[in-house]
Amino acid sequence: MASSAKTHSGYLTGQLLVAMPAMTDPRFQRAVIYMCLHNAEGAMGLVINRLVDSLTFDELLEQLDLGRSDTHEEIRVHFGGPVESGRGFVLHSTDYQQDATVDMENGIGLTATIDILRDIARGSGPQAQLLALGYAGWGPGQLDSEIQENAWLHVPAEPSLVFNDRLDEKWDQAIARLGFDPSLLSSDAGRA
Repeated sequence: MASSAKTHSGYLTGQLLVAMPAMTDPRFQRAVIYMCLHNAEGAMGLVINRLVDSLTFDELLEQLDLGRSDTHEEIRVHFGGPVESGRGFVLHSTDYQQDATVDMENGIGLTATIDILRDIARGSGPQAQLLALGYAGWGPGQLDSEIQENAWLHVPAEPSLVFNDRLDEKWDQAIARLGFDPSLLSSDAGRA
């Protein structure tokens, strides 16, 4: 049975984190991050709009001694974030389930086992998937502070946006879901 990620009030698990236009960290400029976990102990997410240019899916399979892919579908390897860049995660549609799959709600699952890579290579994986190496991580209270400093916005995660292949459009689409022009955003945090 798959475990479930539950969103608690004030936390962003299962949401998209969207970098503000004034983000200065080049690793996260115009980044859209799917939040896999956010609680009092910290946060973890996967950047969903950047690729690892130096590695193909077949090369990854060969490094893991899994052979080559039987599918003709192009499986792209995403830059999930700067932490543990050798660790893999697959966000996917919930038509695919393993015991290790975490149901992230909204029709999105998360699996981080070698078995899902083997199934994707065989053509028996999920209908929609996003393979990421590495992740973005924050310590206790760190993400909350960055949000208060206007570094990030958040929007609901929709599978159509998460699994969209047009990576260069994801940031604009996420911002558009907020209903305003991003050029109107200020990088200054307000205090009442």
